[in-house]
Amino acid sequence: MTFSVLAGLKKFNISHKFEVKNIYEYYAQWIREEKLNVNSDWNKDLKIKFTVQDPCQIVRKSYGDPIAEDLRLVVKSVVGQENFIDMQPNRSNNYCCGGGGGFLQSGYKEARLEFGRLKDEQIQATGADYCIAGCHNCHAQIHELSEHYGGGYGVIHLWTLICLAMGILGENEREYLLPGHKELALYGGSQLIE
Repeated sequence: MTFSVLAGLKKFNISHKFEVKNIYEYYAQWIREEKLNVNSDWNKDLKIKFTVQDPCQIVRKSYGDPIAEDLRLVVKSVVGQENFIDMQPNRSNNYCCGGGGGFLQSGYKEARLEFGRLKDEQIQATGADYCIAGCHNCHAQIHELSEHYGGGYGVIHLWTLICLAMGILGENEREYLLPGHKELALYGGSQLIE
């Protein structure tokens, strides 16, 4: 959607008095300004490993590496720098997941999954327990890739981790946590709730 707005404004030369920004920029700004009080202590002892998908439309096609850096600042702030593993390649050179541009809804499931094989291999090479996917197309595609290729990694939204790191993740918002993680304490360490 972000890329569509930017491209549409440019293509149709629409005059506007607003700046198109992405939520990653705001999250990073709010964390730097200490307005978004996140804490990675919940993962200090657990050492759950995370990697992140750089969405094509937001990183490569719209804002470039600066927003990829903002994304990493947020991720490291909520999971702990020592628990973040970057894919190779990454940022503007990261591989497409294969689900964007309408491909997820195209009906060509076998072709889509084959296209996504490289992304699955890239994620599995990190050894991460989770892939963070901010784009809904990436999330759905990567979730299916993990199941299809047997990667066993979870796919999680960034906002889920932000809420967990703020101690406000509700019991009904744990759908994308892997078994064994669904009962993570809301705040204050890595203990499990019984």
